[in-house]
Amino acid sequence: MISARCIFGLLLFSAAARLQGQDASPVSAGTAMQGQTHQVMLAIHGGAGTIDRAKMTPEREKEYRAGLEKAMKAGYDILQRGGSSLDAVEAVVRTMEDDPNFNAGKGSVFTSAGVNELDASIMDGKTLKAGAVAAVQRIKNPISLARLVMEKSPHVMLDGAGAEAFAKEQGMELVDPKYFFTQRRWDELKKDQAEQGATSGKHGHGTVGAVALDSAGNLAAATSTGGTSNKRPGRIGDSPIIGAGTYANNATCAVSGTGDGEYFIRAVVGHQVSALVERGMSLEDASQAVIKQVEQLGGTGGLIAIDRNGHVAMPFNTQGMYRGRVDPTGKFIIDIYK
Repeated sequence: MISARCIFGLLLFSAAARLQGQDASPVSAGTAMQGQTHQVMLAIHGGAGTIDRAKMTPEREKEYRAGLEKAMKAGYDILQRGGSSLDAVEAVVRTMEDDPNFNAGKGSVFTSAGVNELDASIMDGKTLKAGAVAAVQRIKNPISLARLVMEKSPHVMLDGAGAEAFAKEQGMELVDPKYFFTQRRWDELKKDQAEQGATSGKHGHGTVGAVALDSAGNLAAATSTGGTSNKRPGRIGDSPIIGAGTYANNATCAVSGTGDGEYFIRAVVGHQVSALVERGMSLEDASQAVIKQVEQLGGTGGLIAIDRNGHVAMPFNTQGMYRGRVDPTGKFIIDIYK
């Protein structure tokens, strides 16, 4: 027979569990944030690939750092003015899409067929709404089209010609595919084809992304990429996949990944970090654990993440990751190598 003391203990445990479950739910998290002003936070990345330090000239490094700082300023200015995390991450990614140093937008790599196919996604942690586009060839800023998919359509993802038709319907100007040509990326394609064969896409990953926490306590994440150099036409990686390369949930965290997309998809990286945080793991430990899982599968890369309390994690298992964050005093901290 169970004693009265045991029954009382079980009742207390059950009540505590219910309270804990309520605290972890998106609804209660949003309710708790009402009327509060939060410390804004921003983190960005410009890709985690094989960054050979021996080949990085001081001039080249200066260009990357300047690009990261410009993107951070675009997003942080919005947050400081009381703007939304969604506006901030879109502004960061747009700025990096316009910078030919990064593998997104203007600086995108070529497929094995010698064309540029771009992917992007964005997610609102407050509503869990998301939008994504894949394999677009005439969209100057894919991240802005991804947001239009989220806000102006009933869908989450559109690809190729269908995405571009939707862009025209929304009044977005299409650019000539030649806009994306850069000699540097073309030379990379020819080098990859000489070393790897007609189609590979095995090496040279790169992506841009941002995660933000605004003054209302809302999280958002955004990611954009040109994919992998010499990839098979039609190949889509993790960047436009919600839950893999991009994820945001006010109850837990916001995540943007960069790396070997096939492995990030298989590990469901963004959602997995969120799930571990929801179970009580710290953001840093959760992020490290998920990157370790990617590594065990055979993949490389990194991620940036911010939790609902403003903590930041930026783990990677490559030589470096172009990255930046804002410290509690508002100072920009920009790094490339470990």
